[in-house]
Amino acid sequence: MKRWNGWGNVNTDYPVHLSALEYLTERLGHLDPARDSAKEILLSAVTESRLPAHPLVDSSAEARLTHSRGQSLPDWVELRAGRVTTFPDGVAVPTSEKDVRELLTYAHKIGARVIPYGGGTSVVGHINPLNSDAPVLTLSLEKMTRLLGLDETSRIANFEAGVAGPQLEAQLNRRGYTLGHFPQSFEYSTLGGWIATRSSGQQSLRYGRIEGMFAGGRMETPRGTLILPHFPASAAGIDLREMVLGSEGRLGVITQAKVRVRRVPEADEFHGVFFPSFEQGADAVREIVQDEIPVSMLRLSNPQETETTLILSGKSWVGAADRGLRMIGYGEARCLLIFAVTGSANLVRRARREVNATCRRFGGLFVGKIVGHTWEKNRFLSPYLRNTLWERGVAIDTLETALPWSQVLDASRAIPKSIVSAMASHNERVLAFAHLSHVYRDGASVYTTYLFRRASDPDELLARWRDMKRSASLTIQNLGGTITHQHGIGTDHAAHLESEKGALGMDALRAVCKTFDPDGMMNPGKLFHDG
Repeated sequence: MKRWNGWGNVNTDYPVHLSALEYLTERLGHLDPARDSAKEILLSAVTESRLPAHPLVDSSAEARLTHSRGQSLPDWVELRAGRVTTFPDGVAVPTSEKDVRELLTYAHKIGARVIPYGGGTSVVGHINPLNSDAPVLTLSLEKMTRLLGLDETSRIANFEAGVAGPQLEAQLNRRGYTLGHFPQSFEYSTLGGWIATRSSGQQSLRYGRIEGMFAGGRMETPRGTLILPHFPASAAGIDLREMVLGSEGRLGVITQAKVRVRRVPEADEFHGVFFPSFEQGADAVREIVQDEIPVSMLRLSNPQETETTLILSGKSWVGAADRGLRMIGYGEARCLLIFAVTGSANLVRRARREVNATCRRFGGLFVGKIVGHTWEKNRFLSPYLRNTLWERGVAIDTLETALPWSQVLDASRAIPKSIVSAMASHNERVLAFAHLSHVYRDGASVYTTYLFRRASDPDELLARWRDMKRSASLTIQNLGGTITHQHGIGTDHAAHLESEKGALGMDALRAVCKTFDPDGMMNPGKLFHDG
């Protein structure tokens, strides 16, 4: 069963060793694990639905509460402090495109607003109902999960868009194929959600981002059905797929998606390399990707993230590894690179040798599969750490950007520093660190994580978060980075979008939305501010 106020399945946990809690207490201060609000309190706060009855719409308090918020830190604060004040008026669960069309017609007739809902994993407010005089209908695609067809000659799979990562891979794997899209939210996030937010998977160096996988599909809009045929390539004007990618529910509901699939690889290995400094590791990573060595992932942590991640892992070998690394000159500034090689056995062996040779030129120490396997084993389990630490009095949030290589090192230092400075104004400490999560020939994504003490007062906790988020966002903009590399805009980033798109670009986005949704019924307030 899915948690109603946190991440993941209620039966899955991420234990934290006592030494890790001592480490966090030493760096953040005394931890106060205040109790969370009971679910019954929030259920009693769910107001009467404003929707007329419909056989596909569930207006129960349970359904409306559990579809009211995503996974952002403000969402957690509202849920766990019992402060949710806006709920959808009902949750519809269609089983077919016909149902989706019927529900959009129903919503239009009664003047309702519609929020498309995939797995509920948004960390920037995509699925939250806003205060509105109009009723709000959340439309969940959780029952639209089928593989509709597989063209093995062209290697194109056609899925219903509500399919979650594990369901999608299981259906493909049975036929010997994989999509290879593995975001950290893989357990619950959906194909339609990946497309609507321009998602990026952890092994995108081999498989590509979702925009490269998305070959066509169907979307139900207030104006009718938009059909996106599959072509290997086309010069027939503007590619309509680009309007759907990153549309965040503003145009309609993605119901089907054709995606480019591959054979399940013969081998898939994860390895670790330590570098004496982040600068040396970044130079090695840049050379690997620009020399086009066929790796599937390069993930380089800065010194603070390297230390914190190893300590939080609780592995018995961490202490001995620390002592051994220090003895050979890999001290406080050391950084950890996790790289993956995927494909045929011959390709994997060749790529591993080439990566090792490049890393050695920059002072890299290859430590084999132990560290890499540990990361791989926990890569979809690590989000559960948010639950465990929250219950111990520690809040976690993340943000990310992408910049040209010429700005990557500056950003990797400046973004965590801006978060620390913002928290200092509250006389609080924060543990902020970064890693390069995705790399490209011309630049990289800088992904920042920050841990801080939970304030007992929810308003104070949110005030601290807003100051850190604002400071980091302005730093990203000043450095010329995108406001989001993989999380999308939602509501949390909407204020920053115009600085990236420009006034004319924003007019174009609004015009596209107006074309498909002339009455503004689809997911208002997300991607850009309405009115």
